[in-house]
Amino acid sequence: MAELRHQFHERLAELEVQALGALDLVVEQLDRALEALEQQDVELATFVIADDDRIDGRYLEVHQGILSLLALQAPVATDLRLVAALLHVIKHAERMGDQCVNIAKLIPLVGNEPPVVPELLERVLRMGVAARAQVVEAKLAFQDRDVDLAADLSRQDREVNRLNKEVFRMAVMAGDSEDKREWAMMMTMVARALERVGDNAVGVGEQVIFVETGLFREFPVDTPPV
Repeated sequence: MAELRHQFHERLAELEVQALGALDLVVEQLDRALEALEQQDVELATFVIADDDRIDGRYLEVHQGILSLLALQAPVATDLRLVAALLHVIKHAERMGDQCVNIAKLIPLVGNEPPVVPELLERVLRMGVAARAQVVEAKLAFQDRDVDLAADLSRQDREVNRLNKEVFRMAVMAGDSEDKREWAMMMTMVARALERVGDNAVGVGEQVIFVETGLFREFPVDTPPV
């Protein structure tokens, strides 16, 4: 029996490493998506879309691994909370990967030389940097079981939401030509995708609280206007 429990904990630890590794994949995807957006690099955007298979594959590996583990063992207390939390973590990672793909899909739609509004693009890129920091911090918080670091994600998310509102206001005012208005509306869609990345990072943080306390609570966040 002791050997079985040891094997269980080893496998659970492996699955946690895999799940948190998916957040590293998200950071890579987000970096590429933001670079493609800044440089209007359609080829790089296409790579982001194709590479989403890695995150989807990781989701399936972790999900199936956890189900197999549950079939062999009956975890209780902290172990059971960790198993449940990892299912949420890998789902949040998969959703963040999808948002990176959503950004990448918008890039070819604005053309090779879009009528960029530099101030608006700068806000979107700042938002991307902030969302990236959230993903990195979410991984560290879960890895270290750091409740305070997890709670800080809510503060960071308020900044992402503030930038999202700025992007929306600036896009409404960027209307001296049809092409520019179309590009600006695309940027609001990029900002929306980044806002969702931040929300999912917060979701990972909420799982840290659950694993450590056994209680689930949603962190307070601002509601975006779009």
